[in-house]
Amino acid sequence: MADFRASYETLILRRERMRLYVTLNRPEVKNALNPTLLAELREVVDILKGRDDIKAVILRGAGGTFCAGADLKNMESAMGDAPKAGEKDPIATGNRQYGTFLEALGNLPQAVVAAVEGYAIAGGFGIVCTSDIAIVTEDAGFAMSETAIGIVPAQIAPFVAARIGISQTRHLTLTAARFKGPEAVRLGIGHYLVKDSAALDAKLEEVLKQIDRCAPLANALTKQIVMRVGSEPLSKTLDFASDCFAKARRSPEAAEGLRAFAEKRPAKWAQ
Repeated sequence: MADFRASYETLILRRERMRLYVTLNRPEVKNALNPTLLAELREVVDILKGRDDIKAVILRGAGGTFCAGADLKNMESAMGDAPKAGEKDPIATGNRQYGTFLEALGNLPQAVVAAVEGYAIAGGFGIVCTSDIAIVTEDAGFAMSETAIGIVPAQIAPFVAARIGISQTRHLTLTAARFKGPEAVRLGIGHYLVKDSAALDAKLEEVLKQIDRCAPLANALTKQIVMRVGSEPLSKTLDFASDCFAKARRSPEAAEGLRAFAEKRPAKWAQ
């Protein structure tokens, strides 16, 4: 079983029981995404794919800001030469890597919880829309700002559209609209609206205790079922779901859960 590094340059990791807290740690630039931060996030996600001893992943930003998107200074200096005829543009190749990361993050077997304050802009906005559960403060600022600076939210837009629908995504992308926490929750980007950072901490703990009640394998299989909706015919999704049900039912988790229910006690994973 792969393990995490003892320390990271741009991340702070903290393990607490079956929870992993992942804090983006570039507060001096509002946790903007640079190559090092993205590489470390990809490394952590790759490890999490094989960790059944972690049930919840909590994403947050240091310094009171979630993530202000890509580090534009780095983007400006990373243009490179234009591709030769018939070659793939290296800019496209690099851009596609972010979509691969978001896809892997969204497909993790763990419940991914985003705790959002400060700003969630562009690439940070995409991370929020990939999470399973998002808690946002009232004054948190959101925007898909790419078109306002002449670029495209290429890898982010599909995840936003899956979250809030095509019509609302067209509105947000084609206006680069800026808005706060209440509108984010109204649109379905966030699930819980809280007053401030202290209330964010309290709601986060409440949500994590709810996740604690759920069995790890059951959650992972349920997530796989839900993620297939709309991407294949319903009959195929239902076939897959029945296989997931059988796998869960024959697992030690189901035996323990049914026994705990009969004995009127918490299941072992919830204790």
